[in-house]
Amino acid sequence: MNTLSVSHISPEEVSAMTENSMAELAQRLEQDDYADAFAGLQDWHLLRAIAFQRPELAENYMHLLDLEAFDEE
Repeated sequence: MNTLSVSHISPEEVSAMTENSMAELAQRLEQDDYADAFAGLQDWHLLRAIAFQRPELAENYMHLLDLEAFDEE
């Protein structure tokens, strides 16, 4: 997954996720210690895809997506 740009997240990649691989993904995102910004962005997009396609797997990690509504007043 280490590419210079964010690649398309395939349905197969999302369906292959397990609770263990989800926990590893979340740990990487929480530590935010990536070689470059693109690797972190790739993980963020993967978590986002999982949240939409398999919400039961991502429910404990939604805080990592920062999808809170912002007050624009």
